[in-house]
Amino acid sequence: MTKSAIIGVSGGRARSLAEAYRHVTRGRLVSVSSRRRDKLEEFGAAFDVPARHTDYREMFEQEKPDLVHVNTPPSVRLEIFEAAEEAGVPGVLVEKPLAIQGEDYLAIQAFSRSARVKIAVNHQLHFHPRRNMLQRQVRDGAIGNLRFIEASAGMNLAYQGTHALQAISAFNPDAVPIDVFGQVSGAEGLQETPRHHYAPDQCTAAISYDNGLSALLRCGGLAPRVVDGPVNVHKRIAVYGDKGFLHWTMHGWESRIDGKYACGVHAYAEEDILGQAAMTEAMIDWIEDDGAIHPLNIGSALSDFGVILGIYESALNREVVRLPSKPPPGLVEKLRNALS
Repeated sequence: MTKSAIIGVSGGRARSLAEAYRHVTRGRLVSVSSRRRDKLEEFGAAFDVPARHTDYREMFEQEKPDLVHVNTPPSVRLEIFEAAEEAGVPGVLVEKPLAIQGEDYLAIQAFSRSARVKIAVNHQLHFHPRRNMLQRQVRDGAIGNLRFIEASAGMNLAYQGTHALQAISAFNPDAVPIDVFGQVSGAEGLQETPRHHYAPDQCTAAISYDNGLSALLRCGGLAPRVVDGPVNVHKRIAVYGDKGFLHWTMHGWESRIDGKYACGVHAYAEEDILGQAAMTEAMIDWIEDDGAIHPLNIGSALSDFGVILGIYESALNREVVRLPSKPPPGLVEKLRNALS
């Protein structure tokens, strides 16, 4: 049985991670860590977690977890990765975004080249049952040769835009982004906050891939509003091929394949808990088998984040950015200065 742990127990995401273990057959949540003792005790009691630590390094040493969920601000990602590597932790599932700007992206990239710890990023939508079914249809050629993908998220790139970008990769597997042309606006999301999720308020970007496919990404106020409700419910993706299209949102789906139209609805909360569990099971597969590489592995996540940095560089310099590109230093500060 895989021993799992969570670092950072504040907010709804930590609770979702814990609740998903009701559906994880080969893993058990045995320890949690938080600097706040009150939050730690409350969370541990709510989910019957026996080991509770205010220092995650101490937790690594004493509990020896196999899989660690990292639910912290991105500003401390690398130090946790390094501590997990030193402690011999086999696997880490980290919350998005993986990084914030070029400096931490390059540092994580350098770390990943020689690291033994297996790292994947928590984009659980990839494993939602309905979206997973649509992804399989595309892989099996149901809509024919891919022509165009359009994805969007109601929140900015750091909060939910990474979900939309990862969705493009999920429906266009094995393709490599080769260039991006982007525009951004709004500086409210670039202001200092404890969560360190810095990004312009909205963006639009055209992305080209080495298989000839092009994609459009829109985040923030530019994103289409697809259902009633708060800004976080507007994640969506539409995939077009020469035989038809598929369209997924947080609350429904539709398709037209060979002239036949179909549609339906799903309950996001139910899909999400099953998606979290399936994502965790896939991480256990990878821990047990080096060949069972997680689809959300750090290499894939770094490629996606390189696109985000390319959007920023493109917007600042008003030019197409060829990928992969070494990001210039201080991108977030440059965006603050340009947009404020």
